[in-house]
Amino acid sequence: MGKKEISKVEKLVPDTSVIIEGLVSKKLSSGELVANTVIIHEAVVAELEHQANVNKTIGFLGLEEIEAIKKVSEDKKFKVEFAGMRPGPAEIRHARLGEIDALIRQLAYEEGATLFTSDRVQATVGKAKNMNLIFVEVEKLVTTLKIEKYFDNKTMSVHIRENVKPTAKKGQPGKWEFVVVGQKETDRDQLKEMSREIIEEANVRKDGFVEIERQGSTIVQVGNFRIVVTRPPFSDGWEITAVRPVKKLSMADYKLSDKLTSRISEQAEGILIAGPPGHGKTTIASALAEHYAAQNKIVKTIEAPRDLMLADNITQYSLAQGTSQEIHDILLLSRPDYTIFDEMRNTNDFRLFSDLRLAGIGLAGVVHATNPIDAIQRFVGRIELGVIPQVVDTVIFIKNGGVDKVLSLKMTVKVPEGMTEADLARPVVVVTDFETGKMEYELYSYGEETVVIPVIGQSKSPARNLASQTIADEIRAYADRVDVEMISDNKCVVYVPEESMARVIGKEGKTINAIEKSLGVSIDLQPLGKNQSNENNGSDVTFHAKIGKKHVVFEVDESLSNKSVNIYVDDDYVMTAQVGKRGIIKLSRKNKIGNMITDAVNSDRIKLLI
Repeated sequence: MGKKEISKVEKLVPDTSVIIEGLVSKKLSSGELVANTVIIHEAVVAELEHQANVNKTIGFLGLEEIEAIKKVSEDKKFKVEFAGMRPGPAEIRHARLGEIDALIRQLAYEEGATLFTSDRVQATVGKAKNMNLIFVEVEKLVTTLKIEKYFDNKTMSVHIRENVKPTAKKGQPGKWEFVVVGQKETDRDQLKEMSREIIEEANVRKDGFVEIERQGSTIVQVGNFRIVVTRPPFSDGWEITAVRPVKKLSMADYKLSDKLTSRISEQAEGILIAGPPGHGKTTIASALAEHYAAQNKIVKTIEAPRDLMLADNITQYSLAQGTSQEIHDILLLSRPDYTIFDEMRNTNDFRLFSDLRLAGIGLAGVVHATNPIDAIQRFVGRIELGVIPQVVDTVIFIKNGGVDKVLSLKMTVKVPEGMTEADLARPVVVVTDFETGKMEYELYSYGEETVVIPVIGQSKSPARNLASQTIADEIRAYADRVDVEMISDNKCVVYVPEESMARVIGKEGKTINAIEKSLGVSIDLQPLGKNQSNENNGSDVTFHAKIGKKHVVFEVDESLSNKSVNIYVDDDYVMTAQVGKRGIIKLSRKNKIGNMITDAVNSDRIKLLI
């Protein structure tokens, strides 16, 4: 190995860049740099203090570097001095414009000292003024991050917290395990050193940048690592979370149906990619972006932070570095065919998505959702109900790394399910299963609220089943055969034999009125005839009947548990019975209907339908 080059100076004036990156203490302690006196400008201290006061990582790292320089001075026997006028608020606010750098250069010039910097602009200005300077190419310092030692080819994310052993998620989206990857607990100093290294790398690498810097948190992208650093007082301790994609997939890898593939390629322009955290939403978003790019479409992304791993022909915009209005204007002027909006979180994100979609830009947005319908509900209240189907036409729900369910949306005018009066018709957003076409949800305005109602279809809810049985039991006091059809929670149609209708109605309607008042429902009484019975016919139910001393027992498949089964004798409807938990229907033989069913079982004239 070649001999290290040693620089000897009488006086050394470091600027903010080398102090933040920890180069001063490192060079002085290694002997690569020898100085009799290190002079730190008060402007450097003021700038770092300002950054620390607003809880920015670089402020704390810089102040710690000054302490490190003082410790090295005790071993290497050089002086540490502070000089220069402390800058005012205006100079600190305009630090990025070069005000602080100018003060540091002036101090070095007046002291006849050597300026130490890793800022190329600072070095260029110093050289133009014929100053003595040491310029360090920080790019040469790029190394493997310490945090990378915790990753292998199966690691999805690493979680390092002070006073806790490092842990990691290993596996694939939706199928991973949480394991300990470090033998020792990590202390605060180690976490600070890791943070310093991460930020240095982000500042010098072409594929790295500090995406978001807030009080108490920093989000950094370094290569394919998205790293989040949190610290007190935002969190109760220092913590570093690093996330890395474990695999890259194409749309072909998802083995989508031909119907869905055609929808994505030719029609869908308002797509929501939804799913729980860590189940592979970002992976399919990347695949979708490259799928569109491969079709010679202009594709751009909106991200905060930018962590999609994409080809160079796809431009990635950072919402953290620009305003929603700026993103809106740029996209409309650059006219992309498709835009991937990764991680929509707040109201402004959803409104930006809506504005861009209504402007005609094809969009695919990524949202966190526990269920497919939750992704649509996140738009409710943020945009008008009638606009939702124009903004979102397809919801792709991701679970365990694959496509679990796909929903489609359309607007229609109809009477919502469960309502009967024609004058209740209104605009309704109908949500259907994309593959089967079965309606699953309805969204509509109810009073001043927008409601999302699941559509159960032909099956009755447990509450309505119980209500229909209660009504049937009440009516059986006046009629041998009863069929109850619940129209809504407070209205039903009751079918009884025509000869029994008078008894059910009672004199001047007193009997039916008393029943309605007692049960709290409105009853529409209709004659039970052969035609009505046939309308209720459905699928045959296989059963095994047993006649006991007190009961007739029907054993059916356990999959019918808690469902209603219609019992027919000679194709005439007799009653509706509820199947028990173990596929058992038990009927008493003590009443007229029980005796009729017993006779029908003995003569093989009975039928069960669902």
